[in-house]
Amino acid sequence: MVAPLTGGPDGAGSQDTGSRPRPVGPPAGDTGDRAATAAVGGTDRTRVRRLPDLAVHDRATLHAVLDAGRVAHLAVADGGQPYALPVAYARDGERVLVHGSTGSRLFRHLAAGAPACLTVTLLDGLVLARSAFESSMNYRCAMVLGTLTPLSGEAKSAALHRLSEHLLPGRWAEIRPPSAKELAATLVLALPLDECSVKVSAGPPDDPEDDLDRPVWAGVVPVLESYGIPQPDPRLRHDLPPPEW
Repeated sequence: MVAPLTGGPDGAGSQDTGSRPRPVGPPAGDTGDRAATAAVGGTDRTRVRRLPDLAVHDRATLHAVLDAGRVAHLAVADGGQPYALPVAYARDGERVLVHGSTGSRLFRHLAAGAPACLTVTLLDGLVLARSAFESSMNYRCAMVLGTLTPLSGEAKSAALHRLSEHLLPGRWAEIRPPSAKELAATLVLALPLDECSVKVSAGPPDDPEDDLDRPVWAGVVPVLESYGIPQPDPRLRHDLPPPEW
């Protein structure tokens, strides 16, 4: 996990002094299809305006943020009303894969080409400052704009396999694959990583000098994600070990 980060996704609780933003550089190595130096945030719609020093412009960091998450929020407007759907997702090269029910009105709307915005936010810590104004959060976040394309045939099956491996590593080889009826009830959509932005920040609180003498603990409380103890299905008919995640 990246070192604790400062500032909320909108920069709340930060001073516009130029001293607060602490960008986090890209991770070593990447498995994407494009060069790690390809620009991110290069369009007017994805340029970070609030605390722009927190913007990260390399594709390796974009990939790392998307690969670290499991849940995205997919926003779409339908009839003038915006909706934000929590969805499981997986990055597949230079696109993001999502799936949902063919019975979902909003998923059908997305499949028909409605403009969408997908966001992923990873909370890495709470920044406890000596004042309410400077208290904030540590985070990594990515935003992807575009239209989604429905997949079919072998591409659809391969996408479901990729989703499963991202969310449940190794399970696809053990479980029953989707039946023809289940595939027909499932929409699988792909969103290209053509228009994206990434915002990352790290560091301790940035309290002003006149607050430093206050008798208040200040620092960062890391927020960690971990798996708990597996709970077997009461109807489990075989004596099998749980996944070693």
